[in-house]
Amino acid sequence: MSSPILCLAGPTAAGKSAATLALAQRWPIEIINVDSATIYRDMDIGTAKPTPDEQQQMPHHLLDIRDPAQTYSAAEFERDASGLIAQIQARGKLPVLCGGTMLYYKALREGLNALPVADVAVRAAIEAEAAVLGWPALHSQLQAYDPATAARLAPNDSQRLQRAIEIYRVSGRPMSDWLQDTRHRQAGGLRFQTVSLEPSDRLALHARIKQRYQQMIAAGLVQEVQALYARGDLHPGLPSVRCVGYRQLWDYLDGAVSKDLAIEQAIAATRQLAKRQLTWLRSEPDRVVIDCLAPNVAGLVVDAAAAIWAADPPRE
Repeated sequence: MSSPILCLAGPTAAGKSAATLALAQRWPIEIINVDSATIYRDMDIGTAKPTPDEQQQMPHHLLDIRDPAQTYSAAEFERDASGLIAQIQARGKLPVLCGGTMLYYKALREGLNALPVADVAVRAAIEAEAAVLGWPALHSQLQAYDPATAARLAPNDSQRLQRAIEIYRVSGRPMSDWLQDTRHRQAGGLRFQTVSLEPSDRLALHARIKQRYQQMIAAGLVQEVQALYARGDLHPGLPSVRCVGYRQLWDYLDGAVSKDLAIEQAIAATRQLAKRQLTWLRSEPDRVVIDCLAPNVAGLVVDAAAAIWAADPPRE
């Protein structure tokens, strides 16, 4: 039986990238990025994309695979990651999944519900209605025919509301019904083991998130967003522009908020993202937990990987 596939997960700013470098110093690994933001070209600073030097130290996959005007689904990730795992193993290397987009992990490990495919015309009609009525009004409509889904979505969660409404309009069935038809399976019979970097002190993680975003601003994040804004073909309805840390600066460039307020809102949104990531991780009973605030996180990850692979040691 092949070695378990290591999934290095954790909230934003937990130190996942540094841990992968430590793994690469001991084992012949290749990284499959599990991140819905680093897939986009020209979005480097705000996504904390691995640097060119880091990418030279070990192969990274699923970086820069889409233009910001394009989309990428969890189903596409499941297909691409499954293929990459087979290719990496065929080369005698170890695939390591690393990132914080939890839906991607779920897609790979459990499969996805067979939800209706996206319908561009229906989505455009929903966006037009929202522009006139506002998303809270569409949330009220959703509540009438899919109360279960409406109960778990915020009135202004435009992306998820749009998808739930689209599914109903395309199929005539509420999203909650579709989700009951879950198909569980592990891709190709593969075994996965999650190593989760989690903070022992959430306030300390919040401080790290704030510091990192300020460093991104100093490194030129506003200029990076300005270049995207200047293209003219991008808009807030796209997943790329909705990425945390980008949407808030887009609002600043639109003149909706001041730069200082945009930065504050981006930091707050990043903290909320980290909270959602941790909630998902804590629902995983078999994960190996490492305190991301510990002095030697990278070394602890190496020790955890060694223990995971001990029963079937990979080539060092």
